[in-house]
Amino acid sequence: MSDIARELAELADPEYRTFQAKLVPTVDPGRILGVRTPRLRRYARDLARTDPAGAQAFLGDLPHPLYEEMNLHGELIGLLARTPDEAFELLDAFLPHVDNWATCDLIKVPAFRRDLPAVLGRLRGWMGATGPGTEYVVRFGVVQLMELFLGDAFEAGQLELVARIDRPEYYINMARAWYFSFALIKQPEATLPMFERPVLDAWTHNKALQKARESRRVTPERKAYLQSLKVPTR
Repeated sequence: MSDIARELAELADPEYRTFQAKLVPTVDPGRILGVRTPRLRRYARDLARTDPAGAQAFLGDLPHPLYEEMNLHGELIGLLARTPDEAFELLDAFLPHVDNWATCDLIKVPAFRRDLPAVLGRLRGWMGATGPGTEYVVRFGVVQLMELFLGDAFEAGQLELVARIDRPEYYINMARAWYFSFALIKQPEATLPMFERPVLDAWTHNKALQKARESRRVTPERKAYLQSLKVPTR
């Protein structure tokens, strides 16, 4: 066990380990220590600040055997990448090894906001990835598009990037539904026509409507209208 793995083990909560294992069913429970996310993030910040060389060496040692090591890796990318290009390189090495939604979704890259057009170009590539090991590459692209491009940087054509993803994996399609639920809330004028003349597969269409209706930001009248847009499934 590496020094970092031992330090993570010292932060673990055995009771939380059982709970965490239920949240990430694609991960072997034997790989999970049970480190709570706030503790993991504090540890990541401390490591990046006090031992940047050690942190960089850790990023070069893939794949990691422990679930928490993978989460630490994702946190460190956001902390250490100073430019989008640096983040792209680190993510291209890391994302094919990600095997669960939680590791995928915790990654935040502040450097992305320095060049959103370049980031959008890379997101297109990630969302279009195919082949083995790309499930969470695609999901990461969708989640980042949702987090970075549904505000001032939104353009209607971005909706099509997610709409035309044609993959069977559950965690990709959950991300697509999540994206469209937020798009219905934040960019309704551009998004509603895609539900009024359905263009998505029925499962993603209905799940997006459901998640949008669950939001407190949606009025009762709009919730009723969204309910009326539900389509039949086979």
